[in-house]
Amino acid sequence: MHSVLDLIGNTPLVEVTRIDRGLCRLFLKLESANPSGSLKDRPARAMIEAAEADGRLTPGGTIVEATAGNTGLGLALVGARKGYRTLLVVPDKMAREKVLHAKALGADGISARSDVVKGHPDYYQDVAEAITHRTHGAFYVNQFANPANPQSHEDTTGPEIFRQMDGDVDAVVMGIGSGGTLTGIGRFMRTVSPKTAMVLADPVGSILAPLVESGKTVPAGSWAVEGIGEDFIPPVTDLALVSKAYAIPDVESFATARQLLLTEGILAGSSSGTLLATALRYCREQREPKRVVSLVCDSGAKYLSKVFNPTYLAQEGWTLPKRQGTVRDVVITRFNEGTAIIVRPSDTLRTVFARMRSADVSQLPVVEEDGRVVGLVDESDVLAALLTDPEDAAKAFARPVKEVMVTRLETISADAPIADLIPMFRKDLIAIVMEGGQFLGVATRLDLINYFRIT
Repeated sequence: MHSVLDLIGNTPLVEVTRIDRGLCRLFLKLESANPSGSLKDRPARAMIEAAEADGRLTPGGTIVEATAGNTGLGLALVGARKGYRTLLVVPDKMAREKVLHAKALGADGISARSDVVKGHPDYYQDVAEAITHRTHGAFYVNQFANPANPQSHEDTTGPEIFRQMDGDVDAVVMGIGSGGTLTGIGRFMRTVSPKTAMVLADPVGSILAPLVESGKTVPAGSWAVEGIGEDFIPPVTDLALVSKAYAIPDVESFATARQLLLTEGILAGSSSGTLLATALRYCREQREPKRVVSLVCDSGAKYLSKVFNPTYLAQEGWTLPKRQGTVRDVVITRFNEGTAIIVRPSDTLRTVFARMRSADVSQLPVVEEDGRVVGLVDESDVLAALLTDPEDAAKAFARPVKEVMVTRLETISADAPIADLIPMFRKDLIAIVMEGGQFLGVATRLDLINYFRIT
């Protein structure tokens, strides 16, 4: 091995053994083992080297790409190794782990709207193209139309799967982001294994699965899964290769990714959850044994704040009990479930600050060991304590919460109508929600806004 780039590809294949697969055997190719943690390292290297070969990318140039994150990470990795600047345009729904990873690799990032479609000037691909036109020496990778993208999978991923499966593959389950993976592997399999079916895994909201199954183009919706699903057909995508398609809801994709970790010990991202959910549906429908392959597209370490974050799942309305139209429905983090962020009266203001910063909240309930709520401390209380002794911040941070907390609390029953929260918020009050005599949690304006979003 001469460099980290030589570690791209030749990823392992493992069999799923602890999840019900019906009559089939199901195998996962761990593309998360690539250097940047995803299958996109393969096309990233191929597209950069193709641009170098034909002169579109020259020394000192800038690599520009519109990306859901993983292609950008691959481009940043390869670009940094080869001495190029990388500039990425990323939709604003992407996990922050991927954005931070790209920046750590030296890439510059620009956030674009995720609520507009192709053709809108703020759409991430249109933004990337505009930047390329006004940047000297820039090369717009455009994975969606770059032939080196599917070619990389036709040359490497497909042959690896065929070899690792001893030439016996009945179906391959793929998603489509740019379409390069499905197209490249599908073309290879069509040549060496005509029996191999290409099965599309698609998020609900994407136009692709309905198009395959019904031949109709439906309006695009929205979805939380990252990296797959589209509101248009990418130019490199060959949908004629697809024999069957499944549309998977976000909640099922996220749950399946978590199930994969719990049962098989494989930490995978949200798109891998969609692929696995599709593969399991396909396998369970079969009436004779088949050998099925899918991918772990990337590492779940990039989605710890989403797929594996109970608060995020609750904010999406996926894990809370059935809504009852009461204040209870607004409370996301709950004391009796251990997800509420609290402090004790004896904790210091340094602890308060640390918990506020890590949880990204501006107020915390103060709860005794027996579960009684005895106060509320917010960022203004901490600041006021610091300003009383600005020459000795360490002393102020060491003060116990009980010395600065507010003890006059506004409580509201969990069974109260949601409308009862409005007068409290108009008075700039924080709602302490009680279930009987027990503290349930805190309801904020943001929690109420989120409630209306998911309903």
